[in-house]
Amino acid sequence: MPETAAAVTRTPSGRLALAASPEKIALGPLDGRYQSAIAPLVDYLSEAALNRDRVAVEVEWLIHLTSNSVLPGAGPLTAEQQDKLRSIVTEFDAAAVAELAEIEAVTVHDVKAVEYYISRRLPAIGIENLTAMVHFGCTSEDINNLSYALGIKGAVEDVWLPAARALVQQIEAMAEENRAVPMLSRTHGQPATPTTLGKELAVIAHRLGRQLDRIAKTEYLGKINGATGTYAAHVASVPGADWQAVSKSFVEGLGLTWNPLTTQIESHDWQAELYSDIARFNRILHNVCTDIWSYISIGYFRQIPVAGATGSSTMPHKVNPIRFENAEANLEISNGLLDTLAATLVTSRWQRDLTDSSSQRNIGVAFGHSLLAISNVAKGLKALDVAGDVLAGDLDTNWEVLGEAIQMVMRAEAIAGVAGMENPYERLKDLTRGQRVDAARMQEFVSGLGLSADAEARLLALTPGGYTGIADELVDHLK
Repeated sequence: MPETAAAVTRTPSGRLALAASPEKIALGPLDGRYQSAIAPLVDYLSEAALNRDRVAVEVEWLIHLTSNSVLPGAGPLTAEQQDKLRSIVTEFDAAAVAELAEIEAVTVHDVKAVEYYISRRLPAIGIENLTAMVHFGCTSEDINNLSYALGIKGAVEDVWLPAARALVQQIEAMAEENRAVPMLSRTHGQPATPTTLGKELAVIAHRLGRQLDRIAKTEYLGKINGATGTYAAHVASVPGADWQAVSKSFVEGLGLTWNPLTTQIESHDWQAELYSDIARFNRILHNVCTDIWSYISIGYFRQIPVAGATGSSTMPHKVNPIRFENAEANLEISNGLLDTLAATLVTSRWQRDLTDSSSQRNIGVAFGHSLLAISNVAKGLKALDVAGDVLAGDLDTNWEVLGEAIQMVMRAEAIAGVAGMENPYERLKDLTRGQRVDAARMQEFVSGLGLSADAEARLLALTPGGYTGIADELVDHLK
């Protein structure tokens, strides 16, 4: 069908516009291609979730003030009235989001819009006389800092940590399964003292697990103390109240830690600490990705093909390690944001500036890229098969790695008084450095050393695959 002027919308440069409503098309990949992987975060770190949490904080503040009869003439609400107030939060839906947006279009202030949104609903509850108590004594940051803390806490505890812990448990299970599978180490990329695949996976799990333990202990701080943290408006309006006690009990009642000393903003130090810990987890996971990618490239792991999937558009034989490559990229993006947030949120000009307001709107993006990476690593690991034959073959072609064991036995023999054990390191260096030594040559060398019968028998029985020390036992530390 030919194009008509009425049916076609074009950009200023002449391109065909994708849609009449561009806001319905995702600009970023987290809200488009990868939306299903990060969907659980939407309930905690989206703009809509932030507004719902703002409503929740405002509602709870009103209930807190009335329940404690902080203001003369405003005593406790009935249980029914409290339930109806809280239903403003539980019934917060798409229509509520749209209504808030309409109010904000007039107020040009997001928190003020929340105040008006709640006030509109008080007559139906029969407490329109308490309209003046909505947002009482509060600056916007009193509401914002608590809302962000609740959202971030929920996102970490309900979404990110469970996903990260599940990944670590997956790696732990792989470590246990492969605890005794010998593998050539590659320090500096060169053949080195053998280990086991399980022990190396256990190292990864242990490192990641330590970071998760730190993250699980995060302290989520909050404050509600007025325009510059002095309770000035509170004391001026109700001088007889113990406002610090009111503030502390409210913040702690939300499940947060009360911060007694702030400017207009809660200082965000706890956020910086959390983001640094998550970034460290991300960096360790990035290292995992590059190591697994490298093991795949030398054949230690085989990738299980997915039916119908295409590895390369032109090379049909390929199964690319795309899960790990995708994870690398997303971890780097996540850390770029987390590092920026951690660096910028701890600074604020004098008592307040708004740089944190814009910065914090990207918290969900930082978490989203990390969560997406965790998902990809989990899927990538699930599609791996250990190539035991390749591992064994690699060990069998690198008998020179037993040079360490032989020279150490020679040292022990020398200490025990066995003659002829001089210069053990140098003798093994001459034999093995930069050279391939097969089993026959290594055993010939051992037989000619003049070792004690016991030591010689131990070394003659030793193979690269058997030279793994107590690597398999070390996996037990994961328990």
